[in-house]
Order: sequence, then structure tokens, then C-alpha cells
Amino acid sequence: MTSATHKTSFRNNGKLKNALLQHKTLSTDGFSERLFGVLFSGLVYPQIWEDPEVDMEAMELRDGHRIVTIGSGGCNVLAYLSRNPESIDVVDLNPHHIALNKLKLTAFHHLPGHGDVVRQFGQSNIRSNSEGYDRFIAPHLDHQTRAYWSKRTMTGRRRISVFNRNIYRTGLLGRFIGAGHVIARLHGVKLTEMIHARTMDEQRRFFDEKVAPLFDKPMIRWLTKRKSSLFGLGIPPRQYDELASLSDGNTITPVLRARLEKLACDFPLKDNYFAWQAFARRYPEPHEGDLPAYLKPEYYEAIRNNALKVSVHHATFTELLAGKQAASLDRYVLLDAQDWMNDTQLNDLWSQMTRTAAQGARVIFRTAAEKSVIEGRLSPEVRNNWVYLEERSHELNRKDRSAIYGGFHIYEKTTA
Repeated sequence: MTSATHKTSFRNNGKLKNALLQHKTLSTDGFSERLFGVLFSGLVYPQIWEDPEVDMEAMELRDGHRIVTIGSGGCNVLAYLSRNPESIDVVDLNPHHIALNKLKLTAFHHLPGHGDVVRQFGQSNIRSNSEGYDRFIAPHLDHQTRAYWSKRTMTGRRRISVFNRNIYRTGLLGRFIGAGHVIARLHGVKLTEMIHARTMDEQRRFFDEKVAPLFDKPMIRWLTKRKSSLFGLGIPPRQYDELASLSDGNTITPVLRARLEKLACDFPLKDNYFAWQAFARRYPEPHEGDLPAYLKPEYYEAIRNNALKVSVHHATFTELLAGKQAASLDRYVLLDAQDWMNDTQLNDLWSQMTRTAAQGARVIFRTAAEKSVIEGRLSPEVRNNWVYLEERSHELNRKDRSAIYGGFHIYEKTTA
């Protein structure tokens, strides 16, 4: 898409615009929000950067649960299907994410087998993927989604052809990671060498000797003082401010260093596909490590059998809940969306969750900073319906392999 198309998409997508814009156009913050909005109106996350295994553990997900979740790259939705829920409603304000979620769901239902799904979404440089799409997936997509993947880009290739190459090098996040690799190379560091580490001690040595010193470089310290430097991670200006609040100085460099250190050093490389995407810009081969949960063979049959239980909506979380019956839902997955919200939006959302939540329902979400964003901001009438599972939240935050968030939070409905 051209820049002009991005701008048109952002102007026309009123829901996305309302979610992002909190300041006047001509203010510094307002300009920053609008720049982020232009970037965010394209594909942002080709894969989700929240750990679905942690999600499922936090939700204690089981047969019959009714779930509402934000879609993003769709990896979480598919993983949840392995637990045989009754239904999943997926919401997202980004039409590119809507198209990606629908593509993945249809692929699971109609590609011939598990190996075909892995080739489509887990491997790079598979030239036959677009042929598999034409034969098995496209005939079963709705017209709008099929038109999206058939649309030709400025290079003349259809969008779906990105799966012949490596979709994870595209999107706002993919390009951000690529830019990080370029900056590291300018300083003499080849980040892909991390994949040669065979032990956690070797991972630690690579980080300490090669990666950590980068954060002291003047160029990187200069870049990270600017809010726009993190737009490629999908971090809006408000969320940048939350990160900056964790640092003693006027740069978020120490925070970013600590998050990358966790990604690089706290989990065996073979068990952390997030680290593979960050350092190798691909998923591991079978002999190198594990794939995301939704691509594991042991989950395949359940996901395939449950794919039709998912409904995908171009809507806000609050809008969708407003149309649901009271006490009709069990699990809510907010990702980091609340970091973007003002107090009115938070109270509207939690009022609807309180109304629609069954007894014992759970809400999970992540935050850029360590503290829960809802404390002190919800009305007592709403907040008193929920208990914060603080100890369990901290425990699972340490297990989150994506490592980019400061906090993971679980709330449980305590009233009937």
C-alpha cells in the first residue's frame, strides 16, 4: 500500500481512529498519535506477540468455555481451539488482521493435512503455498477476504504470494525487526548468530557480549528517546509513556534492554519461537526447536474440528459485548488494548464485561508497565465485582516467552 492509501484507510476506519486519538491534531501528542494511526492502519502483526500457552494456563481453559478475544495475528485464537471451547468471538479494528484471522481459520478447516498448514504458516520460501491457497482455501473464503488476498501490491504480486516467501518479515512488526537487524549490523553485530547457541549459558554470553553493548551506542540511545521509534512494535504514544515511567532517565533504553534480555536469556532457545522470530526472523526447523502452539501436531485435530466455532468481527470489544446476553461469557482476552484507553473507555468496557460475565469468569491482559492499568481508574460499582489474582499473575508473567510486556494480569468475577 502507498502512504496515501494508508492515510485514506485510517480516515475511513472511524473505530480505529477513535481508539487511537486522545489529543488535538496540532499538538505534539496529537501529531504522534496520528502518525501511529497511519502506520497501524496496515498489517501490523503477522504473528501475535503474546504467549498463548501462558494465556491458556491463566484462563484454565477447558471444554465449553465461551471466549471473547482480540484477534491480532490470530495465533492465540487457534491455540485456544485446542481446548475445545464452546465458542470464540474475535474482535479487531484492523481489517488486515481480520483478513489474516479468517485466512488461518479457513486454512485449518480446508487444507488437506497438518503438514500443509505448517508449510503455509510455519515455513519460509515454500513457492507452492499460493497454489494451495487457490485450490483449497480461496473457494471457501467470503468475497471480501478473498478479494483482500487476491489484491495486487505495488510489485504486481498478489498479497497471498507473501506466504511463498516469509510473511513474518512483513507488516509493521516484521519491518521493525528487520530495521533492528540493520542497525545492529551497522555496529558490527549479526543478530542471527544467536541461533548457534546450544545452551542457555551460550545464549547469555551472546547477549552480554554482543547485544547488551548496543544499548550504549549513541545512535540507539538517540532513537529510543523518540516515541516513533517503537511504533514498529505496535506501541502507541500512550504506551510509550508507560514504558518511560519505568526508567529513571529520559530514555527507555534500560527498559528495552531488560525486555530483550528476558527474551534472549530466560528460556532455552529451542523452546522459544518468539526469540527465533526476533533473532532469526523465522520459525525454527523441526530439529532446531518448537513451533507455535497452533502449529504443533498434537493440537491439529482439535483446532481443525473446532475452527467453525470462531466468529470474526470488525468491531471494538465493548461494541461486541453490548450485543451479548447477561452472564453469557466465561473468558475475556484483552491483550494490551487497555494501555490505549482513557478512563471513560475503560469503565465502559469493564461495565460490559461485568454484565456479560458468568460466575467465575476470567479476564486476562498485558501491560507495557508492570502495574495493572485498571486499578484506581474503574468505578467502585464495577471494580468490586472482580478479584485480582495478583500472585498467579506475577508467576505467569515470568513464564511469558514473548518478554516484551512488563505485566500480565488475571481478574476473576466474584459476584453472580
